[in-house]
Amino acid sequence: MVDRQEINYRKIQEAIQFAIDNYIKQPSLEELAEHIHLSPYHFQRVFSKWAGVSPKKFIQYLSLQHAKSLLLADKTAMETYIEVGLSSSSRLHDLFVQTEGMTPSEFKNKGKNLVIRYSSILSPFGRVLIASTDKGICFMAFYEDYVEEVNNLKASFPNAAFMEVSPDGFQDIGRLFEMRSMEARSIKLHLKGTPFQLKVWESLLKIPEGRLVSYSYIAGEIGNPKAARAVGTAIGNNPVAYLIPCHRVIQSSGMLGGYKWDLGRKACMLGWESARASLLERK
Repeated sequence: MVDRQEINYRKIQEAIQFAIDNYIKQPSLEELAEHIHLSPYHFQRVFSKWAGVSPKKFIQYLSLQHAKSLLLADKTAMETYIEVGLSSSSRLHDLFVQTEGMTPSEFKNKGKNLVIRYSSILSPFGRVLIASTDKGICFMAFYEDYVEEVNNLKASFPNAAFMEVSPDGFQDIGRLFEMRSMEARSIKLHLKGTPFQLKVWESLLKIPEGRLVSYSYIAGEIGNPKAARAVGTAIGNNPVAYLIPCHRVIQSSGMLGGYKWDLGRKACMLGWESARASLLERK
């Protein structure tokens, strides 16, 4: 069953994708609204409720991401922020994540003896399938087809036992998507990956909300500056959407790059996080 929030997001995603595709033309509010067959008034109202800012301001946030990425060239305050895992005194980086890699036997046996519980929640960016072991979140993915995504989950751990549970068990994750949320949280991840992948994913966790880094920057952070391509592959294999913020990594040129859960969704997430960061800075 599709609810109103999900319908609104799909329309917003379509409008944002249109804005990205026609960025040089700087589409107006009327053009964005017309593209998704809404009146300008209704589009402005729906968009502002979702993003916390007007469509015009949101597009500005997306544009600013390119300028922010240039800060990486001289590694100013960004380097310090990432090093300590904090963004600023305004508590923008309110997500504290602990990671634990699966044991060699769990990795080798593809989840044998693991019990994995899973369910679906609705986020501002569409529906999310979440799964966890007793040790922490092991899988999180945006999806369009629930059955297909559950099959993807089971293929990742072919020897595990699975239990579908109530979404109530993942309420803490749901609260992360609140626009005005400032409550610090602790979330544990239980990840299946190679030592190199785990190193890359742990580096991603240091990127504060509202900030961006490049693939080459992450390669440097893990002590292998020539491994930008391998870093990109590891980022593409991220098993936990949003919590491991691979959406905050872009190309050195300032272009968004790719995103396994849809490039339009990546743009939505970056603009939404910038809007939330701006909102929290004013508090």
